Amino acid sequence: MARLIRPDRHISDAANQADSYRVIRGRVNGLKKAPDARLRPYLEQAGFGSAALIRTSDLRYDLLTALVERLCPETHTFHFPCGECTVTLEDVAMQLGLSIDGSPLLGESPEDEESNFSGLKFTWLKAKFGQLSATATEGELMCAARAYIMHIIGGVLMPDANNNKVHLMYLPLLVDLSSVSSYNWGSAVLAVLYRELCRVTNPNVVDMG
Repeated sequence: MARLIRPDRHISDAANQADSYRVIRGRVNGLKKAPDARLRPYLEQAGFGSAALIRTSDLRYDLLTALVERLCPETHTFHFPCGECTVTLEDVAMQLGLSIDGSPLLGESPEDEESNFSGLKFTWLKAKFGQLSATATEGELMCAARAYIMHIIGGVLMPDANNNKVHLMYLPLLVDLSSVSSYNWGSAVLAVLYRELCRVTNPNVVDMG
């Protein structure tokens, strides 16, 4: 395999030198069952109706590892004998149904020390939307919908390093569910994917969101 990228260490070096082979471990915390039917209108209103259909599946980490070995971090493209390819915003829109127009999501990722004190655990979120009473009010349903969206964001679309919580920085964006779809969620998801792909080109990194 030809050297594809800058002088930084790249996992393709290990493959070229027949070093010990490393298989990437993926971080995903998906939901195994559909949301309560009463939450669907709020999820649709927020633009997360399609993303809410995502279920946990068995990922082929050996194939993911093979892709990363062929990634050029500068261009975010995979190099194959037949040419180059990449994941685009159109792919995000078509496969996840997320908005790729509108206002960007602002804010920097928190440092590890900060995130320890500003995240919601998935177990807490699941308790919010997993045990809705038959007489739940509209306010309770909207809160449950926000919890469900937070779980989708932190568990599937933009997982953190620990894979057990989602950062609170997304919560203010969900205050008004009618305006959630005005944000460019697709670009944020794609940016996180690019970042994670570039990060795991380092042979010492084994976990990927």
